[in-house]
Amino acid sequence: MKTIYNPHHNLHQGREEMFRGRMVPCHEVPARLDFVLAELQRRPLGALETPAVGDTELDAAIARVHRARYLEFLVSAWDEWVAMDPQNAQRDALPSVWPLGNPNGFRTDALPHNFAARLGLFSFDSGSPLTAGTWAAARGGAACALAAAQALLAGQRSAFALSRPPGHHAGPDFFGGYCFLNNAAIAAQTLRDGGLARVAVLDVDYHHGNGTQTIFYERDDVLTVSIHGDPTTEYPFFLGHADERGTGAGEGFNLNLPLPRGTHFATWRAALDQALDAVAAFKADALVVPMGLDTFEGDPISGFTLQSGDYFAMGAALASAGQPTLFTFEGGYAVEAVGTNAVNLLEGFNHAA
Repeated sequence: MKTIYNPHHNLHQGREEMFRGRMVPCHEVPARLDFVLAELQRRPLGALETPAVGDTELDAAIARVHRARYLEFLVSAWDEWVAMDPQNAQRDALPSVWPLGNPNGFRTDALPHNFAARLGLFSFDSGSPLTAGTWAAARGGAACALAAAQALLAGQRSAFALSRPPGHHAGPDFFGGYCFLNNAAIAAQTLRDGGLARVAVLDVDYHHGNGTQTIFYERDDVLTVSIHGDPTTEYPFFLGHADERGTGAGEGFNLNLPLPRGTHFATWRAALDQALDAVAAFKADALVVPMGLDTFEGDPISGFTLQSGDYFAMGAALASAGQPTLFTFEGGYAVEAVGTNAVNLLEGFNHAA
């Protein structure tokens, strides 16, 4: 398995986030990737490299998934934030005002000139600080996803895009859940653009991949499946219900499998079997796995009870799909365990593939 990691990931280092109504130190930290990288060096699974993609092709791949005005905002956001007040260079930007969509009457088509208004327009929570290095780190993650997809198109059986900030909560024109660019969606779209007729995205993060669902919700060429905590009690709350099946051409091509807090691996594994059955019925040509490790029992912001050893079985089950498979690194906030759990999953996949 080829691993492509983001050497710029640590440029994004949030100071604080708003979590359940109070300011706390950020859960999404550079050490998350560092522990995975160290474990991959200790237990190598294959080539370990940085992405080698051109700026033009990278910008085009990002633009296939995200809208132009959103990308323009991300590129200039930090400079605008500091221009408002030079003291802002010492603090991260967090949104404080949001429009509610119809039928609430707030408009989102008219782009405000006010920075704080645009920050809120393009976000859906106050837990994702925008920092001096956010754009560079997020763009580096998109490069990993693009390079990993190109590796599959060139004949690789599997590839791992190892980057942070994560991506699966980022939508066409919004960020949140620590995510700014949707790496899994960029990978899936690149695989489609590379000639694969059908691509499945199977999200195993504890939190629903609301951004990925939104991006592909009206399409029948990308199947989106997510196993996650029940949104009636778990973030991101406002998407991820079982009755969300897609719309228009995409009707029937979105599958959500919400599970209650406290779910053990046996129950989770049964949901994975259901997800893999859907992938098989779809006749996918490739599989993209947003790989969250926050299903682990020790995760501080999640609620499933998987053990480190369960990730070997998870990886083996994913290999049973028999498809070229691309993994993107998503959640997992029990920082010291995330490297072990990530490599357990990938090793289980490798041994079964």
